[in-house]
Amino acid sequence: MKFNWNLLTILMLGAVISFTACSKDDDDMDMPEEETLYDRLGGNQMVSDPANPGMMIEQGRLNLRSVADSTIFVIAATPSLEVYFAPLLEEVGAGNLSNIAVLSKDLTDFFSVATGSENATYNGLSMEAAHDPERNPRMGAKSDNQGFDDFVGAVVVGAQQNNVPNELIGEVGELIETLRDVVVQR
Repeated sequence: MKFNWNLLTILMLGAVISFTACSKDDDDMDMPEEETLYDRLGGNQMVSDPANPGMMIEQGRLNLRSVADSTIFVIAATPSLEVYFAPLLEEVGAGNLSNIAVLSKDLTDFFSVATGSENATYNGLSMEAAHDPERNPRMGAKSDNQGFDDFVGAVVVGAQQNNVPNELIGEVGELIETLRDVVVQR
């Protein structure tokens, strides 16, 4: 019987491809997906939305919305931040909460996307436009470094009020810090 080198080559090539494919699949199965900051802030598990009875919300989004809303209250009580949020505070004083609701949604959307939510989208203004009073009537003044620091402090307090672990607050702070050059405009 004559040895068929072509058949042997084809069988070996097939075996190599098969083992390589299996090896890659095995590697993918062994490697757990990296947990995002959003996952660690509650993730995409659906829970009842206390603000909207009968509706469901992702736990991560609910937690971030709670932080955003608490932060807004901290901002309102921080004299050094009043100048930046004067238009909103005037509206609230007149009983109009519509732009505060927009700020809460935008901040929640932004935090959700920035922390890694796969289901969130941010459709608000760019960070540069959002912090420029000429392009965003909700802003009372352009921010300086101290105002930015005070805002970060308000986020920290808002997160602490919602029992966010310090290590996660630090990671959120690192994300916010990456925006300093865009937000600080004077």
